[in-house]
Amino acid sequence: MSSFSAPQKNNVQALGSSAGNSSFSQHIRSSEFRPFPMDYKTLRELVRQGEGKHIEFKLKTNHPEKIVREIVAFANSGGGYLLIGVGDDRSIKGLKYADEDEYLLVRAIEKYCSPGIEYEIARISIGEERDVLVFTILPSPKRPHYVLQPAETSLATAKAPTTGAQKGKPHATPQNNLVKKTYIRVADRSIQASWEMREILRRQNDERNVKFQYGDKEKKLMQHLDQHQSVTVEGFANVAGISRNIASKTLVLLVLANVLDVHPDETVDRFTVHV
Repeated sequence: MSSFSAPQKNNVQALGSSAGNSSFSQHIRSSEFRPFPMDYKTLRELVRQGEGKHIEFKLKTNHPEKIVREIVAFANSGGGYLLIGVGDDRSIKGLKYADEDEYLLVRAIEKYCSPGIEYEIARISIGEERDVLVFTILPSPKRPHYVLQPAETSLATAKAPTTGAQKGKPHATPQNNLVKKTYIRVADRSIQASWEMREILRRQNDERNVKFQYGDKEKKLMQHLDQHQSVTVEGFANVAGISRNIASKTLVLLVLANVLDVHPDETVDRFTVHV
């Protein structure tokens, strides 16, 4: 059994891309979110680009407790712009009562996001007494960020290592009976993060060298990836004859060591050899 050590790198600056098979590291090399001073010209350019990994449109702040998922996803994924007053069809409608919309969303961010998220707000006038609100969510070193939701109203569950399929249990905080859910940005969607993704986000700022043992299960994994493009946690567990829990932790470690890339997805994450 051999021991390897790889330097910890900042693998999770930004997640996802418009290409469905892009990994974290590929996305980092191709683009990085850099906030710009906001004015009407910049607003028009963002709308022209359309929704993507760093841009989300909302016509109004209806259901602010749901909109905060987009904000948490941006904070976990390298930053982004949330434009309030713009339709999915790229129409710039604006808000008649921007003060009210801003108040509702700011209050929701303070109430439902943990830990606190750094952001900036700009109000762009589009004429006829209507404004567009631009929330600029800055890249965060405090990842993962969570959305806090009452346990009794939560329908979906966060993904975590189990002995079955990639499902999991909600993370409830006993003191206030809230469920913690993590969201990340993949292409133009904000999706719930798996346990593996939460661990990668949590540990990606660790400056220590990442060490792992190249043993039987790692050998079987690499042999499998020589013949197949990718592997899931469940697939690795079956191939190596190990528990899902061990498979999960091994894949996380290999991503942190830059041996593998992870491709998050709403259904199941896939892992490939790092390029």
